[in-house]
Order: sequence, then C-alpha cells, then structure tokens
Amino acid sequence: MTLPWEPVLRAFHRGLLRGASLLVPGKQRAEWSQEWQSELWYVCRECTPAGGISWSGEREATAFCLGAYQDASYLRRHAWQERPPLAAWRGSPAQCILLLFAVLAASYGAALLLPGVRTERHLSGYSAYAGLVLIQDARDQSHGSPTISPQQFRAWTGSRQRFFDRFAFYRVTQETVSPSLAGQSSWGVARASSNLFALLDLPLRCTAPAGGVDGNLPRVVLSDAVWKSQFNGNPNVAGRVVNVGSRKAKIAGVAPEGSWRLPGKVDAWLLEPKSEMASDGMGYVVAHLTSSGKSEMWAPRVQITAYKPDDSEDDLLGVSLDEGMPPPWAVFLFAVLLAFLAVPATTSVSMGDYSVNSQKLPRSRKLCRWGFLSAKIALLLPIAYFASLDLAYSCMTVYSPSSMYIHWASSFSICLFGLRWALQDQQQRCPVCLRLVVHPARVGLASRTFLAWNGTELMCLGGHTLLHIPGLPTSWFSTQRWLYLDPSWGFLFPGSSAGTKEEMATGFSPH
Repeated sequence: MTLPWEPVLRAFHRGLLRGASLLVPGKQRAEWSQEWQSELWYVCRECTPAGGISWSGEREATAFCLGAYQDASYLRRHAWQERPPLAAWRGSPAQCILLLFAVLAASYGAALLLPGVRTERHLSGYSAYAGLVLIQDARDQSHGSPTISPQQFRAWTGSRQRFFDRFAFYRVTQETVSPSLAGQSSWGVARASSNLFALLDLPLRCTAPAGGVDGNLPRVVLSDAVWKSQFNGNPNVAGRVVNVGSRKAKIAGVAPEGSWRLPGKVDAWLLEPKSEMASDGMGYVVAHLTSSGKSEMWAPRVQITAYKPDDSEDDLLGVSLDEGMPPPWAVFLFAVLLAFLAVPATTSVSMGDYSVNSQKLPRSRKLCRWGFLSAKIALLLPIAYFASLDLAYSCMTVYSPSSMYIHWASSFSICLFGLRWALQDQQQRCPVCLRLVVHPARVGLASRTFLAWNGTELMCLGGHTLLHIPGLPTSWFSTQRWLYLDPSWGFLFPGSSAGTKEEMATGFSPH
C-alpha cells in the first residue's frame, strides 16, 4: 500500500469522530472533540509503522473511532437523566399556547372534513329567499309528513289566490334508477313541478348549454352526494340519459351541497310539467307570498285559509321557510356574550394581591401578563366556534332545527369552561416569568385560622415568587397573595434567574 492512502484514512477517522460529536450535548462538544482528536493521534502513532500503513493498525484506529459513538451516547443519556429535554417546556407559556394551537388545528380540520359543518359555514349561499312558505294540513300533528294532494295543488295554481302568487309541488318516492350500464340502484326521487328550483331560487351546477337538454324528456337534477358517488363528480354529466323507474330522463344539472332544506331525503329531483304529474299520493307544496300578503302573514307559523275544489274552507298550516334562523356566527356570538356574563358568577376573576413588602410589577411585565391572558382567550374563541360546529353538525347532512340549539348549548358550555380554565390557569402563573407555580405545600393549622396564616403555598421554579392561597378566606387574607423573592433566595434555585442584576434593576426585591 502506498503513502497517498494515508491522508484519505486520516480524513475518514476524523469524519467518524465528527459524526460522533453530534451526539454529545452542545456544552461539552468542543472539549470532547479535542480530547478524542488528540487520543486518535496517539493511537495512530502507536499502531501504524513509521512511513507506511498497516491494515491491523488501521483496523484498531477505526475501532477506536467507533468506540467514540458509545461514549457520546452515554454522555447524551446522562444529560437527559439530569434534565429531561422537555423540562424547560413544562408549565411554560409557550407550551400552553402550542397546545391551544394544536386543539384549534384539530377542530378546524374536523370542520373542513365534515360535510354538515361545511354546509352550515356557507349557509348564506343556500338560504331561501323571504316569502317562501311550506303549506301543510293543520290537522296533521306530525309536521313534516306529506299532506297535500296533486289535485289540491292544481286547484290552487288554476285559481287566483289572495296570499300567494306562485306554487311548486313535490312528493318523494323510492325509484329504481339506472345511472349507467353497470347496474341499478334505489334512490329517493322527488317528483316535482318544473318550477321548483326557480321558486327556491337555487342555482344549479354542471348545467348543459342552452338547448343541450332535450325538451321532450323530463329533466333530472342530481344531489351533490349522488353526483359524487354515482358519477365520480363528472362536470360534464348534464345531458346524460338515465332511467327513473319506467321513464327516461336527461340530467339537467347538480344541486349545491346542503341546499335542500325541505322535508324528505332526496337523491334526485324529477322535474315534470303539471299535466304529466301523477294524481296519486300526497306531497308538499311550497308557495311564494304576494307583496300584500307578506305584511299580514309574516310569522314563522301562520294560519291561512284556502279553498278546495268544492269551495269548502279548510284550515291549513303555513310554515315559513325563512324563519329568521340566525347564522352560526350569530348564535356563537350570543353564546359568548352569555358565557362572559356568567364567568364572574362561577369563578374568581381576581389575579391575586401583592405582598405589602413587595414593589409593584414594571409596566412591561404587566403588559406581558395581560397579553398572555388575551392570547389564551383569543385562541379559545375559535376553538369553541369550530368545536361546537363539529358537535352540532357532525352527523347532519341536511338542515335540522335541533342542530342550532346543540350549537348554542355547546358554544356556551365550551366558552364558559374555557374562560374558567383561562382565569384559573392565569391565577397560578408567576407574574414575572409566566410559568406555573408548583410543589404545593400545606402551611398552618385549620384550627388556628384566626391566629396564624393557614393555607397552601406554591413556588416558582425560577425563584421569582411564592404564591399563598388561604385555606379559609378571612378579612385580613381573603384572596391569594404573591410574595416576591429577593436575591438571597437564589441558592435554593440552582440555574434559575433569581437574583440577577437585571431583575434587581426592575425592582422585584421586597426590601
């Protein structure tokens, strides 16, 4: 072996030692590297003959360098045992903020994945226009079942009405549909009058250009779920022919996701002219109030009088489709207002008194303390909003009035308990470093409450303060009290910042 190989082998050994040094704690790395580099020089001099290279000597030098990894890993384990890597994070304000961010990300991610939540967040785009009423038979106690016959619908549309100027009819049946040559499936099909979507003012997606749908065939509007599951979300689905029962129909478009808020679970809508509508079966009638009738009948539930073909009067129940249901953000704001009003009645809002021997906190420390509390509340509010939406609409794919009440109750509960936690967490954080005080110790006797102090004492591991919480509030000690520690306490907190010149200059000393 020739001499030019010697620099290559020495560089290889130094590279092994450099890789091992990465496992050593940063404070000890420089000294450790110098010691092992010097030891490597002695090993190479003893094991390698002068002016040449020996394979046995190079193997010993390589084994020596590999042993450095074992030594470095031991130093790393020893450093972890003395101080765990996350010890500095425990109870710190950064840990609290990161945990809140993680909860916010989880709740927001669930809101993006749940279809019911996505629909409610975009509710304004799908809400019906004012003046739409769902007409039902008042004698039917189960509000939501079909009660209007096609003959009654034709009678209303064929005569002049006092309160309404437009009507639309639909009834939901189970039909066997053949969307493709692959097979058949059972859908909930709403056989509706051709003006239903125009009356509801719902824009269709994926529609064919003008003249693209044959006027001789009835039109079919697909729901968003069926469009995605049966047609793979094909944007060019309009114009395809499907078999609905025994009839052929052409697809006219796709309804917006979550737009259907009327009774009945519908997978598709078969739009038919009035003359071709079947006369059997009960259905639903949606009517539009005239401008004169709106002022007289503006209410969520109103009694109206209509006429049957035999001119006999019959009381019907008009249920407004735009009952003034507030959007989710308005429900949440109302719940937040109530939660803020209820917090003082359920928990103490005091941040504690300061010892009579202590000077006041500098303004910068006060701003940091209140800024941290504000940051926690600012993160709690969106967490409560998205988490309450997840709870209320996680299992809802169509409109449900009960979801609004679940949303309000969950928003109020999450906000109330979240604000209580934020205040209680703030009350046990050191005013100087904002770390949680730990190591509670019971001081005094309950039988001597009126003679000496009795309660719980906690300390800041940074050596800044002691927190005294009375076991039984008295007139002279009614709330928790902070006691600032002067530099003489620094020996009890090795490695802490207690007693530094910076803190002495800020005026934390009680003397």
